[in-house]
Amino acid sequence: MEKIKVTIAASGLNNIDSPGPGIPVIRGIRDSKDFDVRIVGLAYENLEPGAYMHELVDKTYKVPYPSEGSDALMERLKVINEQEHIDVLIPNFDSELYTFIKAENTLRDIGIQTFLPTMKQFEERHKSNLPEFGKKYQVKVPFSKPISSVSDIEKLKDDIEYPFVVKGKFYDAYIAQNKEQASMYFNRISAKWGLPIIIQEFIKGTEVNVVALGDGNGRTIGAVPMRKQYITDKGKAWGGITLDDSRMLDLTHHIISQTRWRGGMELELIRTDKNEFYLIEINPRLPAWVYLAVGAGQNLPEALVKLALGLPANPFTNYETGKLFIRYSYDMICNLDEFMKLSTKGEL
Repeated sequence: MEKIKVTIAASGLNNIDSPGPGIPVIRGIRDSKDFDVRIVGLAYENLEPGAYMHELVDKTYKVPYPSEGSDALMERLKVINEQEHIDVLIPNFDSELYTFIKAENTLRDIGIQTFLPTMKQFEERHKSNLPEFGKKYQVKVPFSKPISSVSDIEKLKDDIEYPFVVKGKFYDAYIAQNKEQASMYFNRISAKWGLPIIIQEFIKGTEVNVVALGDGNGRTIGAVPMRKQYITDKGKAWGGITLDDSRMLDLTHHIISQTRWRGGMELELIRTDKNEFYLIEINPRLPAWVYLAVGAGQNLPEALVKLALGLPANPFTNYETGKLFIRYSYDMICNLDEFMKLSTKGEL
C-alpha cells in the first residue's frame, strides 16, 4: 500500500526540562507506516530545541504567542500555509488551544484540518470548573476553588485545610503548608500565567496518569495508563511505566463516552490508600510522555492525524504493560547561522 503524503504542522518544540509534547508527537507520526510525512514546526522562541532537530522537523517557522492576539497568529499561519500547504495542525500547548479551537472553521477554509476538543469540552474541564465536572459526570474530584487575590486565601479557611495545592490556570502547581507559602505561590504563578489561581484540596496517594484519544462520538480510540517513576522538581515525569489497571481504563472510557471527548487528553489521577481514584486534572491534548504509548503499541499521534483527515482510525485493543520510558538530556551542536536565520527571518 502506497503511503499517503501529508504535511503536519506542530507546536510545542521546547524539548527541555519542562518539555512540550511536540517532539514526542512528531516522533509518533514519523513512525507511521501509513503516512509519508513532512513536518512543519511552529516555534514561539528562537531556542526551542525541536527547531534544530532536522531529522524530525523539516522546516520551522517562528509564530507570535497567542497572547499577542489571535489575529496576528492566524495571519502568520496563513502566510506559512501559502508556502507549505499544511494538511493537519496539531497544537500542543494548553495556552494556545483556545485560539485554535475558536479558529477551527477559519483554518478549515484554508485547507488546514485540526482534531481538537469543542469549546464546551475545553471550558468545562478547566481546573476552576473541576467540581462541577465531577458532579456532572459522576467522577470523584478534590475540593477546589478559583481565587483572584491573596486575601481570598484567608476566606477559604472554613472550606479547606493545609496542606493544599496552589495551581495556575494553565501550568504549575505547588503544595502549600501554610498561609505564607500559599501567598508566595499565588504571586509566583499569577505573575507567570495570570488569574484565576486554583486552590485545590491535597489528596494523599500515588499520582497515576492516562493518555487517551477520543473520536468525538464517545468512542475511545486508545488509552494507556502510566505511573511516574521519576519526577523532576517541576513535577514533570522523567521516567514512567505502563500499568495494567482496568479501573483506570474504565474511568477513562467513562469520561470519554460521557463527554464525547474529541482529540487527545491526559487524565491526572490520585490513587489513594483505599484504592479510590480522584481526578485532579484533565489536560486537553496529548502529553509530553505520549511516546510511551507509541512504544507500548498504541500510536495515538498517528491515529489523531487519521481522525483529523477523516480516515478510519480503528480503536486499539491492547498495549504492552511494564514498558518504561526514561527521559534524558542531550547536547545538540548547532551553527550560529541557523539561530540567526530563525531569529531574523523567522524561518529555518
